[in-house]
This record gives sequence, structure tokens and C-alpha cells, in this order.
Amino acid sequence: MNSFPSDPQWQALGVLLDRVAERQRQDFGQISSSLKPDGSLITACDQWSDATLAEGLAAIYPGDGLLSEEGNTNVPLEARYWVVDPLDGTTNFSVGLPIWAISLARIEAGRPIAAVLDLPPQRQRFVAVRGQGVWRDGVKLHPPAAPRHGCSCASLCSRSIQVLRTVAAPFPAKPRMLGVASLNLLGVGLGTLVAALEATPKIWDLAAVWLMLEELGCPIEALAKAPFPLAPGSAQAEIGYPLLSAYNQEQLQRFLPWGQALLR
Repeated sequence: MNSFPSDPQWQALGVLLDRVAERQRQDFGQISSSLKPDGSLITACDQWSDATLAEGLAAIYPGDGLLSEEGNTNVPLEARYWVVDPLDGTTNFSVGLPIWAISLARIEAGRPIAAVLDLPPQRQRFVAVRGQGVWRDGVKLHPPAAPRHGCSCASLCSRSIQVLRTVAAPFPAKPRMLGVASLNLLGVGLGTLVAALEATPKIWDLAAVWLMLEELGCPIEALAKAPFPLAPGSAQAEIGYPLLSAYNQEQLQRFLPWGQALLR
């Protein structure tokens, strides 16, 4: 399933991700979870995946730093570093819903320059390189032109769904919720969703998919503090970055009242 460019480091990264994705598929439905201090879930597979990715990235990209949900949560001081979510969608993974992702983004000058989203259950891999575009399993993607089949769906997260009760106007789409922030946002870039609203995504939830949306020409509105550029040394464990994305600027403005209601 290696859909990486021919660069040897990219190829090695693909092999590393294949290994982690296969282990996650084997562990799916076989392991229990526990609560982290912030109330979110973690499994032994999260921890194994994080440690394996950290070790592999250090070998493939010596000198790069690492910011990870399950490891160092402060922005590294190195010129280049990786932002990693080893298993985005742990709740789904824990309860037996086959929707989760592995998210990696390489950062330079505080902004993502390359990114990977691997979807182990679907055996799909998305790769983005700044200025070059986005690929799904080696096939280059084009910016979304319109919702598929004329269907208008938008994603909400579990915390943003409250806005449906706070705006007087009817919500302009059918709400959908995957339980995986990166994949909620990716749906905009794929044309399956007209918009996506996320209330409290952390930097490891959005770093990879942010670059993919930019490369696909999908506007992103930071509703509070903008995530990029990341400040070296800044602590990220408790910071959420509420945001709204849509497949074009017109749709972004259409959904903006619900994004603004989220902050209230």
C-alpha cells in the first residue's frame, strides 16, 4: 500500500506506516481502553503506535524533532519536526467502530510542508506536499467542484453539535459526525462534505489535514487563535483550535454563523 514519492526517506516512511497500520488492524476490537487525565481514551495500541512512529521517524529523519499527542506535547526547537497523532479516533477504535486514522505532518518555519493521513480500516493513504498537491494511494486529487450527487452534508464534532440549537436559521446541510477530527475535515477536500466545523481540535488533529485542505484550495477559517505558525517551545496539550472549513469561500460564509455561535 506504499503510495509515496520515490524519495528513499518517503519510501522508508511508507514502510513504517504499513507496519503501524497492520498492527492497529490486528488490535482492533481486541484491546481495552483507559482514561487520560483530560477524559479522553487511550489504549496500549495508541502507546505502541506512538513509540514505534517516534523511533522510526528518528531513524528516517535524524535531526527532526517530534510533537506527539502521546509523547512530547511542546513544540520542538528543531528547524524541522513532525506532529503526530498515532491513532486519531481512539474512541471509535475502542468501541469497535472501524473509523480512525494515523496523522503525520512535517513542519518547517512553524507550518506544515508535508503530510500523511493513513486510514488503516479502509487501507487508504493520503499524502500532501506543499506546492505540489495531494494524492490518494498514488493518484493525484483535484479540488472539489461541488457536493457529490448534489447531496449537501456537513460534519460536526461532538462538541460543536450544540450550535444546531443556538442559531435560529435552519442548518444548511445534513449533519454528519465521524468522531475523527482529521477525517471530518478531509471530507471537505474530497467533496463528500460541503463544510466541517470542529470545536476543540488539537494541533495533532489538524496539522496534516490543514495542508491537504490548503493544497486542494479549500478555505479554512480559524475561529479563535490561528494554529500556524507554531511558536517554538509552546505547550500544546491544552490548546484547542476551533475552525470551520468548506469546499469554497461561498460555502464558508454560508456556514460562518454556526462557527461564530460556537465561540459564544
